[in-house]
Amino acid sequence: MSTTLNAPPGSRSVHASFVPELVYFDPAAFDYPKGQRILEWVKERNIPYRMTTSHNRITDLPGNTEQEKYKIAKRTLVVGIRKTLKFDTSKPSAEYAIPIATGCMGHCHYCYLQTTLGAKPYIRVYVNMDDILDAAKAYIDERIPEITRFEAACTSDPVGLEPITGSLRELIEFMAGQEYGRLRFVTKFHDVDSLLDARHNGHTRIRFSLNNKYIIRHFEPSTSRFEQRIEAAAKVARAGYPLGFIIAPIIWHDGWEAGYTELFESLHKALPKDASSGLTFELIQHRFTKTAKGVIEKRYPRTKLEMDIEKRKYKWGRWGQGKYVYPDEQAKALRMFISERIFEYFPDSTIDYFT
Repeated sequence: MSTTLNAPPGSRSVHASFVPELVYFDPAAFDYPKGQRILEWVKERNIPYRMTTSHNRITDLPGNTEQEKYKIAKRTLVVGIRKTLKFDTSKPSAEYAIPIATGCMGHCHYCYLQTTLGAKPYIRVYVNMDDILDAAKAYIDERIPEITRFEAACTSDPVGLEPITGSLRELIEFMAGQEYGRLRFVTKFHDVDSLLDARHNGHTRIRFSLNNKYIIRHFEPSTSRFEQRIEAAAKVARAGYPLGFIIAPIIWHDGWEAGYTELFESLHKALPKDASSGLTFELIQHRFTKTAKGVIEKRYPRTKLEMDIEKRKYKWGRWGQGKYVYPDEQAKALRMFISERIFEYFPDSTIDYFT
């Protein structure tokens, strides 16, 4: 399970890699080498496992209440076949989302997956990687000579699952050989060691979702800690990957200026001196919908996450459903302060957007 290990006195606790407490297998997964490897991995750790006829419909999860079932689901892994090989679009991050997993073991209070995956919070991984890569190649070929970008973290955090699946390494090495293909993904986890010697050819941009210590501590349970993410980012930079950071959600709270200053100071100290060149930042202020607010308050009734509609500005969305964001004055203050810190410490970097 995602746990917190004992840490030396005076240091922050260290977040351990994800190990599920319960695993379901679609029997068809055993027709693939990856399915067999995951089964052996499960058996070696004496993790209970069951069979299921569909990775999309797990109906017998333990738990007496909805809240209990939700918590157990976030510690449940489902191993199946990705049958739908039509990729969703993923603007503005990329042209397409590439589906190697669905669901996340993190408990980030604000996460949009709270609503988009509300009925299926368990974690699904797909073992038919050859089919997925063939589909990606077809998307690349139909857009030549344009570059086609794929986002691997739209509905999951695949880095947290990499010690189990190895799928990201396969995807990185596949994309290294694609003249017109590029990969990108974002993570809150530190499990990058198996990716460091992969052949990437500069075609994969690894981005880390970072925030200040207050926000990670209070709103991002079951994710890697502040120091772990920064250390992992430094490893990725030294391995020659294009690197980026998503600072999200940017939250207005007491001491936010000092917290974000500490974030960029720590990042500057950890990264190689030449990391600023080619470095990208994406800035996303905290936002929520009425639906998400209801789900979050039900699942995390003691959350300190501020979701007071009266203090927010309503912003219409592309699909007719609006979100509550900070009023213009607050949003501008957040954008200006964080942008100034970025260019103070990383003068050759790029801010892709603030939203």
